[in-house]
Amino acid sequence: MTLDEFSFIAQIRRTAAVTPEVAIGIGDDCAALDLPPGEQLLVTSDLLLEGVHFRCDWTGYFDLGAKAAAVNLSDLAAMGARPVGLVLGLGLPDRLDDTDRRELVAGFIAEAEAFETALVGGDTCRAQQFLTLSVTAFGTAAPRQVVRRGGARPGDRIFVSGTLGDSALALKYLREGVCPEGPLAQRHHRPTARVTLGRRLAAAGVSAMIDISDGLLADLGHILEASAVGAEIITGALPLSAPFRRDLAGNPDLLQLALTGGEDYELLFTLPPEQQTAARRAAADCGVPIREIGRILPDREAFRLVAADGTRSLPKQRGFDHFRA
Repeated sequence: MTLDEFSFIAQIRRTAAVTPEVAIGIGDDCAALDLPPGEQLLVTSDLLLEGVHFRCDWTGYFDLGAKAAAVNLSDLAAMGARPVGLVLGLGLPDRLDDTDRRELVAGFIAEAEAFETALVGGDTCRAQQFLTLSVTAFGTAAPRQVVRRGGARPGDRIFVSGTLGDSALALKYLREGVCPEGPLAQRHHRPTARVTLGRRLAAAGVSAMIDISDGLLADLGHILEASAVGAEIITGALPLSAPFRRDLAGNPDLLQLALTGGEDYELLFTLPPEQQTAARRAAADCGVPIREIGRILPDREAFRLVAADGTRSLPKQRGFDHFRA
């Protein structure tokens, strides 16, 4: 027999961890969080909609729950915050049975616990057709450690963590009816939020930072707009995984996925040249590679790509836009 709503919530409450910051968790009208003295509260929210962000025949419910947590934790990482709690809203269609629902929430909780934070509340309701997840994440940081998009300055270098394009390449194959190989599928279904790296980079003095959700060029564009500067990207410097490079060798057009594909959830950041040593040390301590891919220009109208032969071009497209897709 399918659990009713309140039995389902009671089940979630039994499995959700309680961390030191959680003064009041699941079970009351609101959660209460204890914040460290002198730190600011950072809040972010994301929607994941079936048919827009995911397909249930392509991903398991545990992985989907984990990804829902990760993409919100990634926003906190981009501003140098430490996660202290998450809220999960679920619109559940009737086709999900108790096992599906348990797996969905279990994945979410597991991802939260991996970053020493907790599910502290939320809501559930019946959905007519499509599964919907609405997540809000809370984090804290000292005011001087909060990194925004608007701090890039001419002469700053542009860096990115990890590799680019793997998730988009996996999605391309899924749409073509081809099962992507393990490393590509992992990057699409189970992205990693760079929370520890984000905090370390904030302490190292990065000038601006954002996580790559809509594509490298689109998200770099947000930094450029907020900072009133331009940029030059060296396409040959883009960090690419071995599977991506292998497929790129047979189809050079795939490079566009590394530039605009989205859902990398890597950190894109700028920093003055004198802060490079500290940033590289922070990344090495976290075990995450970072790569310099360009520089910030003073002309806010300048946004160009530089190929291996030195040819300069304007981006053909920027990345994903929900209202234009």
